[in-house]
Amino acid sequence: MTASTTLARDPGGADSADRSPVIGWLAVVAVMLGIFSIVTTEILPIGLLTKVGASFTISDGMAGLMMTMPGFLAAIAAPVVTVATARIDRRLMLCAFMVLLAAANFLAAAAPDYWLVLVSRVIVGIVIGGFWSIGASLAERLVPAESVGRATAVIFSAVPLGSVLGVPAGTLIGDLAGWRAAFIAMGGFTVGVLIMLLLVTPPLPPQQTTRLDVLRGMFNSVATRFALVLTVLVVLAHFGTYTYVTSFLEQVTDVGSGLITVFLLIYGAAGVLGNFLGGSLVARHPRATFGTAAGLIAGATSLLPVLGHGKVGAIALLIVWGVGYGAVPVCSQTWFTKASPDTPEAASVLFTASFQATISLGALTGGVVVDASSPSTVMTLGGMAAALMVIAVWAHYARRLTWPDNA
Repeated sequence: MTASTTLARDPGGADSADRSPVIGWLAVVAVMLGIFSIVTTEILPIGLLTKVGASFTISDGMAGLMMTMPGFLAAIAAPVVTVATARIDRRLMLCAFMVLLAAANFLAAAAPDYWLVLVSRVIVGIVIGGFWSIGASLAERLVPAESVGRATAVIFSAVPLGSVLGVPAGTLIGDLAGWRAAFIAMGGFTVGVLIMLLLVTPPLPPQQTTRLDVLRGMFNSVATRFALVLTVLVVLAHFGTYTYVTSFLEQVTDVGSGLITVFLLIYGAAGVLGNFLGGSLVARHPRATFGTAAGLIAGATSLLPVLGHGKVGAIALLIVWGVGYGAVPVCSQTWFTKASPDTPEAASVLFTASFQATISLGALTGGVVVDASSPSTVMTLGGMAAALMVIAVWAHYARRLTWPDNA
């Protein structure tokens, strides 16, 4: 027990030792599917950006606000919602967030005006901040200690799976039945996840009461501040570019809407590979793994304006990009957790807040650049941001700093 964290024995029988391993793993899958539905909903506009823009007669940059809004709200919601609900059963909160997510998707599908779409994205942001902060740290409560690492990798596999299955599927539905149908489908899927959470997730009374002073205290750690810098740089690089990858493929590579779905599917498959590679390596080689991931993103985005005019070159670079970004979430979460090993939920809150705020900043910055210049310029600037992150990791390694207090 730390001075800033109150621990309580779980009276509801939620300890993994008291349950069947099968039930525990089903609960892990339910949490993963919850994050999958959130990630897919969050980034669904990437594949539908031009269709939504055309529907409301707005620019690509304005349509990019669909990506900007959730991130900023999630950054605020992560600490606020987690602290405000600190004494409420975590299972109940996960289910409540799924209800809100389903409502947000259905609202977007029915919205007659663009401002209502943005309202739905505000709700999505609140869900992201709350669900991620709670769900990302639940593996140790659902499975035996020896399986926590694998369970965490399964939960984080939701991020690349959202790219592999969610975004391409949403783009395909958008091509076949319109962008509104994609949000309806996502709302229906979310309802299914809600039912699964209710059926297989055990009661999860809070074991740690996360308070604002806990979060403020984390900033006293050099390791936490450095994890924050790395996360901001690499996520800024990725979402400043990936938000507008559809525009790049249409305008520069000259890819039709049908093929864009295939390109995004290939990217996502590479992301799944990167997720599990990163998850297996980051605990032993945190600097090298995180730095390599950023290096792959830097190389791919920088080279796309040069080699992305042809379909083969674009696909090859999307694969490299996918492998690199697939490792980023698990690497970032690991750095925050290593920096604050005694407060895992607080570490998840800070991870979620920084990650989501930077998603919004990246999407907003990329939108300004793409409206003022071109998708190629966005890719070049994103590559430069990722390269800065690689330099920061290299400098960290050169100083031979260690975990956790002075990393």
